[in-house]
Amino acid sequence: MSLLTRWDPMQDIQEFEKRLSSWMGRTPMKKEGDNESMRAMEWAPLVDITEDEKEYVIKADLPEVKKEDVKISVQDGVLVISGERKYEKEEKGKKYHRVERSYGSFERSFTVPADAEEEKVSAQFKDGVLLVHLPKGETVKAKRLQIKVS
Repeated sequence: MSLLTRWDPMQDIQEFEKRLSSWMGRTPMKKEGDNESMRAMEWAPLVDITEDEKEYVIKADLPEVKKEDVKISVQDGVLVISGERKYEKEEKGKKYHRVERSYGSFERSFTVPADAEEEKVSAQFKDGVLLVHLPKGETVKAKRLQIKVS
């Protein structure tokens, strides 16, 4: 007696999403019957990094994050942006049907380019957008030494 199983291409896609999400440290959305459920996901703010002749700029989207909940540090050639987006408390009388936005602590790390001046890093925070400025300094040029072979 042979048993045939009906192929469901969506199941393959969902399995791939599950594997990819776990590799990235996130918990994927999962369907249970006709109801969707989602466990809390870790999150990291999205960034753009640009450069011109004077500086590098990291622009991070931090919606609903307070300025005092963001920390920026530079140490040993690594710039770290960390903080927390706090979960809104449920209000009495409100019934939530879906909560998909992620909350909690985050941390992003970036290697500081060799020509950036770590001591002169500055930042601005306005309307949920963090701008971190890394001014350029003198590029350290590699020295070439001629070695005499004896």
